[in-house]
Amino acid sequence: MSDGLFHDDDIIRRVTQEGLLIAAGGVASLLQTSHPKVAQGVHDHSYTFDDPMARLRNTMGWVYTVVFGSRKEAEQISAIVTRMHDKVVGPDYEANDPELQVWVAATLFAVAAQAYQMLFRRRFTEAELEEYYQQSKIYATILGCPEERMPATYRDFREYYAHMVGTLRINDASRYIADGVLHPTNLPLVMRPGLVPIRLITYGLMPPAIREQYGWRYGRLREIQFHLLMMVLSLVYPRLPERIRTLPRAIYLYQTRKMLSRRAGGGPRLKVRSTAA
Repeated sequence: MSDGLFHDDDIIRRVTQEGLLIAAGGVASLLQTSHPKVAQGVHDHSYTFDDPMARLRNTMGWVYTVVFGSRKEAEQISAIVTRMHDKVVGPDYEANDPELQVWVAATLFAVAAQAYQMLFRRRFTEAELEEYYQQSKIYATILGCPEERMPATYRDFREYYAHMVGTLRINDASRYIADGVLHPTNLPLVMRPGLVPIRLITYGLMPPAIREQYGWRYGRLREIQFHLLMMVLSLVYPRLPERIRTLPRAIYLYQTRKMLSRRAGGGPRLKVRSTAA
């Protein structure tokens, strides 16, 4: 869209349009909740376990609208998310705390960049990573986070991310959420076989320091299985027609725009709930 926050040749659009990256969503989600404040907010306020598909729809609807929608649509959906996050407060956390917003945005960038490079078997240049990182700041700033709270450059980001991964200590809420995300009990039976490769992707892409804290088994056999899976996906997925690869974007954008239209028209509203904590 010409009136959007980004252009079609921007790297954030080239990466985010790939529907298979949704399979890495569990990595980003559980990286976010490895931060004990994020975990407690999700544990106390989220509907992840009650309706995981609604959580996925709302999160991806927000991401796709911010990256591919018009500026007006991106600001509308982000204002809704911000108002919902205003209610997510507890003794030691606030969902709109810039510290948490920076961490959530960092996980979205880091996981997408890692998964995309593995999937397409190409490494981004330093300049591409710098461009992508600068564009990905939108995930925090559009929700009200001051840009100066973000690491200024990609190299600054790498230092910040390494520090966070090395110092975060997950809590019981983190473990409880991880179990619910990876082993949901209320997911339709027809969808449960799909969790097997998603769990493997989650284990394989998770930074070892965090993976070990979650207590996941990731021995040599599982590592080989992960790399074999990614190799097969990298051989098959990029060869699919673009309209197939971007189908999730079309679906989630349609659903989000329908919701925004109903809210603007005063008609029956679709439920929209917090995308993060």
